[in-house]
Amino acid sequence: MVVTVIGLGLIGGSLAISLKENGFAKTIIGIDHNPENVDKALRRRLIDETMELVEGIRLADLVIVAIPVDNIIPLLPKILDQVTHQVVIDVGSTKERILKSVTDHPRRNRFIGTHPMAGTEHSGPEAAIPNLFDGKACVLCEVEKTDPSAVELVEKMYRTMDMKILQMNPVEHDIHTAYVSHISHLSAFALALTVLEKEKNEARIFELASGGFSSTVRLAKSTPNMWVPIFSQNQENLLDVLDEHINTLAKFRTCLIKKDFTQIYELIEKANSIRKILK
Repeated sequence: MVVTVIGLGLIGGSLAISLKENGFAKTIIGIDHNPENVDKALRRRLIDETMELVEGIRLADLVIVAIPVDNIIPLLPKILDQVTHQVVIDVGSTKERILKSVTDHPRRNRFIGTHPMAGTEHSGPEAAIPNLFDGKACVLCEVEKTDPSAVELVEKMYRTMDMKILQMNPVEHDIHTAYVSHISHLSAFALALTVLEKEKNEARIFELASGGFSSTVRLAKSTPNMWVPIFSQNQENLLDVLDEHINTLAKFRTCLIKKDFTQIYELIEKANSIRKILK
């Protein structure tokens, strides 16, 4: 199996590691617009070789598009233009606009929109790690529009990493990821900015920062190159969950103003029920 990975950052690089180590891929071809990323991927042996896009597609059995979501939309139709027998997937964090970009493409049946729900706050080939996807969830969208043999191949690939495969329509996917992923990053960015603003006047604040703080703002280290396009493509859903988040913060603020710590206790106790979902 020859796998061509387009985009050699955290996700693309980690997929390359896993698929080579678990024996799914015999050869990994890596393509990236940044020569430094290609060089790092080669030196780390994330990939076996690199080449021009058209040749990389021609030689592949499976093409993985692992670039920022705003770049997927113009590139994906061009990739499908080159496809004959190959299967193509993307691994972007949004799905609706990406899938719409190839709705009427004559080779649409060779493509599956996927979202392996894994990652870290780091980026680039140097951030790629083995076992990133082990045991995580992976969403496949609009599989009914894809050739069954292509679906079978992609499901087999993700199962080699012990991923839990879910199927959703792209609208449903984008709503749910706004709640479980995108709002977490936006909140982390906002909290980091809040603390950095306060730190201007209280320089010792970070001397007190411990594991809890670091864990809370860890996502604020994520690159804007990735997250601004995600926020843009999922704007409406993100605004919906952000409004709900702001309303909830306002409840805590009101309780603090009124010194209503009984209500705060009840709010925290209600929040604790998340344990039933996240064990």
